[in-house]
Amino acid sequence: MQIISAQQIQSVLEWDGVIEALHRGHTGSRPIGDGYFIGDADFGLFCRGVILPGKGAGAKIASIHPANGAADPPLPSEHAAFLLLDERTKGLVAMLDGPEITRWKTAADSALAARRLSRENSQVLLVLGAGPIARALTDAYLHVRPSIREVLLWNRSPSRLEAARSALEARSIRVRIVEDIDDAVACADIITAATGASTPMIRGKYVRPGTHVDLVGGYRHDMREADCDVFRGARVFVDDRQNAALSGDIQVPMEAGVIAESDIEGDLFDLCQMPTLRRSAADRTVYKNAGGAHLDLIVSEYVVERLKSGRQMSPAAIGLD
Repeated sequence: MQIISAQQIQSVLEWDGVIEALHRGHTGSRPIGDGYFIGDADFGLFCRGVILPGKGAGAKIASIHPANGAADPPLPSEHAAFLLLDERTKGLVAMLDGPEITRWKTAADSALAARRLSRENSQVLLVLGAGPIARALTDAYLHVRPSIREVLLWNRSPSRLEAARSALEARSIRVRIVEDIDDAVACADIITAATGASTPMIRGKYVRPGTHVDLVGGYRHDMREADCDVFRGARVFVDDRQNAALSGDIQVPMEAGVIAESDIEGDLFDLCQMPTLRRSAADRTVYKNAGGAHLDLIVSEYVVERLKSGRQMSPAAIGLD
């Protein structure tokens, strides 16, 4: 069994390849999977297993401890690994660095959906969060929406955004660290949030017509990044219906009667398989990126394939700093 490090994963991946791998993986059969979460907001053990017919199988296990981020020096808040099984023999093929696979698959998941759901002429991107996922989302959105001319960054601790700002400025991208979320929401064309918030930060009354809202951070029922008004009158999509239903961002608006299950127009399989998606300039779209082990599986298989072929990316092509 191979043990594949974060550095090896970085050496073979770039956004076009990962996004297209996810697209191909969502044009076939749907996955069979299940998972569990043990713990609370302070510490949790998280596991998801998946069989993707015709593709293979795998399982992700993660330890999540947010307090590590406040350590001096900071420690990773997530330790994880993805175990990849061979489609033919069902034997273990590889164990891959979980956080690195997670940031590539999470950001590519949102970017793949945004190619359909966001306006092609979107110019202002608002990113909430300061962790590795937020950084990856920024890069992925800049890749699929080259029309973006300004990036707004927000985090509860603004000082944690300085490295991200410097990296974007080094690429000649206009960037601002913002303090007032409402003002930033009101001028954004795309909003992506990767936080651990339990109280909604994105308020629907400030979201303009035509805006695309991408909710990534909340994976439990007590986590929410957007209030119910964000969903009111919006076109709602998710990546995975089963996992999205467990998140507060979807669960609470349903319990409040703001949306029903039938109001979710489609998941990522639907988005990848439908020939066209008609979107008016005034449509507000909401995408709940809840993740799924099949996404880790697809990206992990892509990594193993590229490592076998010896195809490595130059540092400039990787797109992650």
